[in-house]
Amino acid sequence: MEITSVPTPPTTINPEIISLRAHVKAAMEEFDLVVISHEVWKPAAYDKDLHQRMGVSYATNAFRVIVTALRREVILALTRLWDKGRRNIRIDEIARILSDDRIIDILAADRAAGFNDVHIEAEMKKDLKQKAKEAIDLVKDYSRNGRHEAVLEKLRTVRHERLAHHQIELTAATGPGLTDEEIESFYQNNSKIIGLLLSLVSGIGYDPKETGEVFRHHASFFWAAVRGERTEGHPSYRPPPKAASA
Repeated sequence: MEITSVPTPPTTINPEIISLRAHVKAAMEEFDLVVISHEVWKPAAYDKDLHQRMGVSYATNAFRVIVTALRREVILALTRLWDKGRRNIRIDEIARILSDDRIIDILAADRAAGFNDVHIEAEMKKDLKQKAKEAIDLVKDYSRNGRHEAVLEKLRTVRHERLAHHQIELTAATGPGLTDEEIESFYQNNSKIIGLLLSLVSGIGYDPKETGEVFRHHASFFWAAVRGERTEGHPSYRPPPKAASA
């Protein structure tokens, strides 16, 4: 993953901004875990050749546990980003703070201090306000009365009522009324939110797709070697006995 910064990193000592940056950094670290788990999970869920290699075997039982654990971590980490409480990341609270023009003014002034141009602060403020609006609008979609509020509530229901007690089944529908398509959309929108927040609050260019590409590449090598003991290539493979000739 490549991270690039603006010419002079923000240096404010404003306690509100310091706290805000700490929460955004924690959100990035949490989302990196989502990306890693998601990219390693996808081939196991959708690769038909891999499923055929596993077949019906003892190894398939362990395969299902690994796939379930990866999916479980994706859901748990995604919902942790939106948890309430002072000690949590609270994406919706970050969005609320950024809706305050005073905070944007502080961020713009701090960012502009690294440039020798008296006009740059106004441009910075305009850019930061636009990024803040994009992030806030995405967060509102999953907040109370938002158009995707039901998706987040279903994820929380799966987390509270199923993942806390037993493994979810390896099916296309991950929970009651919750589909893989909804989870994928939520994942992609969280990716956009985290990228916007890091650029806005810390002056950092962050693209989760880069992290995803790295682990997608690694996963392709791992799953290519995975097979059940009834598939040729497995160390315990034994060819079926030849039929007796008449």
